[in-house]
Amino acid sequence: MKTRTNSAVQAPPRIESREYLSQLRTVIERLDTAVVDQMAEVILRGYQQSRTVFIFGNGGSAALASHFACDLGKGTIRAERRRLRAICVSDNVPMLTAWANDLSYQEIFAEQLRNLIASGDMAFAISASGNSMNVIRGLEVARDAGAKTMVLTGYDGGRVKSIADICLVVPSDNMQHIEDAHLCAAHAIFTSVLHRMRQADEDE
Repeated sequence: MKTRTNSAVQAPPRIESREYLSQLRTVIERLDTAVVDQMAEVILRGYQQSRTVFIFGNGGSAALASHFACDLGKGTIRAERRRLRAICVSDNVPMLTAWANDLSYQEIFAEQLRNLIASGDMAFAISASGNSMNVIRGLEVARDAGAKTMVLTGYDGGRVKSIADICLVVPSDNMQHIEDAHLCAAHAIFTSVLHRMRQADEDE
């Protein structure tokens, strides 16, 4: 007599993670690497001209902004090399809350940048939707100051696409895939900047 198999025991393993990562791989493969290279070139050129890159975003993008500023500011250090100045304006909680409370949350980046950014500097914004008003306002202030503006975004690019000098739009409408791709792009930019710095050192 055959023993009946328990269907619950024989159920196939869940594959949501495999599907997620497979979909993410497709998104990464569709990234416009030429735009990533342009961003790295702008940051390197700004560094060579002793300019500062200001980085900002909301939520998970604020975390990436802080991460990216750390990579650029610390990860490029070499004892005999002048340091790259990278500042994350999402990090100053007292300043953020002061401007949000006293003026408007839309102005939390713009008002900080009014104190800091100058012509020739760089503003690097991260916004998955491309429609965060505080990011838009920060980019507008940076642009008006004569800074170079760069954005990582997703979906259809949002409003930032039309006001940024360089815009990388992740070809996805999945928020998590967009944020994953932004991290990959940030690491690719950092790696490219570091490699070019080292090449310049060797050429001296």
